[in-house]
Amino acid sequence: MSLADWGHAEPYEDVSGEIGIVGIGEAAYSRASGRTSRQIAADAVASAIEDAGLKPSDVDGITLSMVDTDFDAAAFHEHFGTSHDIWVSRCGGGMTWAATAAYDAALAIRRGDAKTVVNVFSVDWASKRGELVGGPGHFHAEELFKQNLEVPFGWFPQPVYFASIARRHMAEFGTTTEQLGSIAVACRRHANRNPLAVMRDKPLSIESYLESPLIADPFRKEDCCLISDGGAAYVMTSLARARDLRREVVEVAGVGLGTSKTGRYWAQQPDFTATPQIFSAPVAFAMAGLEPCDVDVLTCYDPFTIVSLMQIEDMGFCPKGEGGRFVEGKALHFDGGVLPYNTHGGLLSHAYVLGIAHVVEVVKQLRGESASQVPDASVGIYGGYTGPQASTLLLRRGGA
Repeated sequence: MSLADWGHAEPYEDVSGEIGIVGIGEAAYSRASGRTSRQIAADAVASAIEDAGLKPSDVDGITLSMVDTDFDAAAFHEHFGTSHDIWVSRCGGGMTWAATAAYDAALAIRRGDAKTVVNVFSVDWASKRGELVGGPGHFHAEELFKQNLEVPFGWFPQPVYFASIARRHMAEFGTTTEQLGSIAVACRRHANRNPLAVMRDKPLSIESYLESPLIADPFRKEDCCLISDGGAAYVMTSLARARDLRREVVEVAGVGLGTSKTGRYWAQQPDFTATPQIFSAPVAFAMAGLEPCDVDVLTCYDPFTIVSLMQIEDMGFCPKGEGGRFVEGKALHFDGGVLPYNTHGGLLSHAYVLGIAHVVEVVKQLRGESASQVPDASVGIYGGYTGPQASTLLLRRGGA
């Protein structure tokens, strides 16, 4: 089976070196807080603008999600008391779009549609838990295909989908429970060091992981992401302008997006143990003129440990099928690991804010500001994931 049989890379133009991230902001990450997603987004955007040393009137572009975050131009003006023209794209926010927002912003800045663009994503799913029966599975349950062809057979919701994928990976490649546990333990250790993480006070060892009860074989609860309130934002502008602002330049070096033909119907995907990163990552690396061996820190969208492992393989950090052996022990830890991974704690232990905090963490690493700082980090990468798509964002310190 050729790759073209089940997916493709989007035909992205080269935007390497055109823009930089000049400000980052975060709203509190928490369990149910009573905050709305709009309030959370406003806090994150205000913090990012302040971090960049700018004023709200300097921001003339917003990228946000098609779902959840409703902090559009009208909300921006209402919150900040501004009235200027703002370019808006709904191809931003979290998940894959936490990466591709940089591509849309680069094109908008190139065209002259905006000079300074903020990407924002927020979520209040912990506070809305009573409204979301089954958590994020609620959205899948509303689809007719899943209602009729997956749910009746018990293949629902997401923990069941990905437990099945994990079992297939184990059968095909010999991946073990302990290897999946190594990912959970690394993320929890990083979260324990992060004062902003939801799970900062909940230590996890491989022994306690293995003692945790199964919820969907082979998954334990630590293999599965949190449900949280929280959000973050980052500000982008041209590289030339970025060098005149207060923060060290973090250059957008490469962006890629890969798409699966089968969309979100995992049961139909021909290669059950692969992700669209096999299409996305090569585009981003080629655009940046970099290779996986150049990367100092990786953050990946990690709803489940197996998704982390598959993306590590599919992005080229190890051959397909060797992800289990690659992540063993302390390979993913910030201090001496082979590939420092989700150094803020990820969706598994930091907060479930769908990838926006992952990009913020890469920026922190390249600035030297992370709570689990990788020494001399100069290249960082974010891997976004939705199932139907995967994205790759390569960032480089100093615009070198």
